Amino acid sequence: MHTNLENSKSTKKAQSTKSTPKFGECSINPAYARPLDVHVYSEHSEVGNIVRHIWQLSCQDLACANPKRGGAKPKANYRSQLRVLILDLYVAWKTDPDLSIGVHLSNTAWNTSSRYNALHLSRIMPGLVHRLADQGFIHLSKGSYAGPGAKTNRTARIIAAEPLKKLFREAKFGREHISVYPVKECIIMHDLKKKEVEYEDTEETHQMRADLNAYNQLLARTFIDVPDQIVPVIERPIKSGPRQGEIARVPICTMDNPVRRIFNRNDWSCGGRFFGGWWQSVGSEFRKRIHINDEPTVEVDYQALHVAILSARHGVDVTGDPYELEEGLVDGCTPAEQRKLVKALVLMALNAKDRSTACKAFRQDCSTGSRGKSMTNKELLGLLDAFTEKHPNLVKDLCSDQGVRLMNTDSQIASRIINFFTRRGIPVLGVHDSFLINYKMAQRLKVAMTATARHSVGRSIVLSNNYLGLDEVERQSPDLVEDYVQMRQRERCPEYLVRQRLFNERVSYLGSSDLGG
Repeated sequence: MHTNLENSKSTKKAQSTKSTPKFGECSINPAYARPLDVHVYSEHSEVGNIVRHIWQLSCQDLACANPKRGGAKPKANYRSQLRVLILDLYVAWKTDPDLSIGVHLSNTAWNTSSRYNALHLSRIMPGLVHRLADQGFIHLSKGSYAGPGAKTNRTARIIAAEPLKKLFREAKFGREHISVYPVKECIIMHDLKKKEVEYEDTEETHQMRADLNAYNQLLARTFIDVPDQIVPVIERPIKSGPRQGEIARVPICTMDNPVRRIFNRNDWSCGGRFFGGWWQSVGSEFRKRIHINDEPTVEVDYQALHVAILSARHGVDVTGDPYELEEGLVDGCTPAEQRKLVKALVLMALNAKDRSTACKAFRQDCSTGSRGKSMTNKELLGLLDAFTEKHPNLVKDLCSDQGVRLMNTDSQIASRIINFFTRRGIPVLGVHDSFLINYKMAQRLKVAMTATARHSVGRSIVLSNNYLGLDEVERQSPDLVEDYVQMRQRERCPEYLVRQRLFNERVSYLGSSDLGG
């Protein structure tokens, strides 16, 4: 039952928890977090009621403190910034009650004039975070800093505490009433340390942004979900890195899927891939279950795309599987296992600056106890030599830091494909070198991918798909169409139907012109 926030009994409860919990006394899992989204917004009146309640109870004195404070006046006032913080805590709570938010508590991290901060959030934010923690509305786990570039460095983590959760449960608005601010920057430039850097706009960046905004608006009107998925979170083992062996929890089937293009090294010719869709964070087997607007999908991918791009530059066509070498090169491995090792090693070598670095990176990426983890440099270099013996045109390309520029090429390919279908109102989901589309349009996607490859690299690239498209079955085996349709259907669980209803309500509430951007 909804409670009048101005006279809520939760006021006394929040006041009674003013000094608890103390920093670090919460059950936050620092590894299960996402960054604070500084671009969430909602015009729902009930959002204003919650923000007003918390403001009057806990925060309004902050605006009166230090009235002679130096520096430029914040572009967004205290209450506006509190609204963003509360909204994103709500979104995280609705996504998964255990999902925390990473937030910078250093004043220097907040640049009101940055293109990546369209709502002009300022150094007011750290003060609000500390105040909400002091008042017991959130749990706060402090960040850590071990030195420049240290892998253990992380921002602070916050998560809604019970008094705030109570207000969320009583609220008369839902996740469907919250969206992303339309002018959120979607063209991102990173430096060598993968930090966002400012840049000057050009005609090309304006066009990329316009194209991507149109795509995001289409995605915002597209229901992307899995019919038989009960809980919209999946668990996946982390196979490499400092968290190897842990289980990662991936929120899926979310309402907002804004996609960004990320360029690297402060160079427009490096990177540029599309990131942001939850479908990129799940495996290929799980993606087989994804539906777009309540219909099954087909995923079509370019085979050995980077090898094919490099070979095309040398005037060579890739025939067969480039990663299949003679059997027995790796003791104790089946041909399939050996192929998997070769592929992983070659991709590492394309990104490495030298052979030794490629070997080290390969082992770091292998799971503990796996055959690859124990392979010596001699064994790995022997595999690379066998690969280049089969593909001599690639000798100078391996271990020459090619990966980031190859990603730029495949991002240009992806951009052309996405733009082609977006202009026709057909949603496709990109996974760098593969694309998901409604299973009625598989052949149309293949034609577009083939034409784009010829345009971008001068040659066709072999395609493969996880399922036949319904349009392909209709052409090849008309008598099997009914059986194929039944085979691809999945039972729609009640939770899926609820998510579908809420999504449709969101589209209706926000209006098509306000979605995405």
